[in-house]
Amino acid sequence: MKALRCFVVISLSLILVSTTLTITYAAPKKPIELRWCTFFPPAHPLYPMSQKWGGEIEKLTGGQVKFTYFPGGTLLKGNEIYDGVLKGTADIGMSCFAYTRGRFPAMEAVDLPLGYTTGTVASYVINDFYSKFKPKELANVKMLFLHAHGAGILHSKKPVYKLEDMKGLKVRSTGFSAKVAKALGAVPVAMPMGGTYEALQKGVVEGSFAPIEVLKTWKQAEVVKYTTECYGVGYTTGFFVAMNLKKWNSLPKDVKEAFESVRTKYITASGGVWDAGDESGRKYGLSLGNKIIPLSDEENARWAKAIQPVISDYVKKAEGKGLPAKEYVKTLKALIEKYQKQ
Repeated sequence: MKALRCFVVISLSLILVSTTLTITYAAPKKPIELRWCTFFPPAHPLYPMSQKWGGEIEKLTGGQVKFTYFPGGTLLKGNEIYDGVLKGTADIGMSCFAYTRGRFPAMEAVDLPLGYTTGTVASYVINDFYSKFKPKELANVKMLFLHAHGAGILHSKKPVYKLEDMKGLKVRSTGFSAKVAKALGAVPVAMPMGGTYEALQKGVVEGSFAPIEVLKTWKQAEVVKYTTECYGVGYTTGFFVAMNLKKWNSLPKDVKEAFESVRTKYITASGGVWDAGDESGRKYGLSLGNKIIPLSDEENARWAKAIQPVISDYVKKAEGKGLPAKEYVKTLKALIEKYQKQ
């Protein structure tokens, strides 16, 4: 009996020692490594904002998540990012829908020249639009949040005071802004933002449709002299921050909750970045002696009337794909009006 007791004591001691060793020497849990990429250069304000977003998620998850950042197209170019996220080349990507025109017919409605004025308004609008319609074209990724730049207006090497001044002007543009340029009598030249400075410098193009922030963030104030405030045709460009769906589904529940908890905060922050960039771009352009040309209400109305065929053409083509395009446009106009009053 005594021998049995000794055996039991020794066995329990061995179990205790084994457990202690297991606890003491267990390998630390590896963090979830996520590759984040964008075409925006490190100098663009959206890059440090994105790092702040990532840092907040890292903190909320207690270090469970770690980000590696690839700005400036170092991992994927702008038009490659969505596919790169689908394939898992990047876990998370930020780019714009306009770089793959025709692939996102529902989200294209957001980019229509509907009279946007600020990035904050546009960012709220695109997220509300997405939440309401949940387009099937985006069902194969996890959409973390969306944002959109402030009013896309004209920056040019020569002054544009009225609609007639647009005739024959070679204008860098993408997506719907190319159609807007053509409807206004200009000659659209498709190219990504990264090549615009050199194209303006060399005279390949004579102007560009973009938010005014590009005058500083992309240094375009150095190669243009005028900005025409054509808010009557103010368009935006929708941007996505999307995660590979398989990667998203593999995340623990608390990590998913961390991503979701900062969503609204960074919709607001993104809009604020675009608006601050617009103000900074305006000041930078003026500091170089550039001229801001405001259009009268009457002239803005002329421009808005000239681009109506662009909106009608979108509706016709989208409805041909079975999409409720008229409802899209109606909803967007109502959302723009709602947020511009706030």
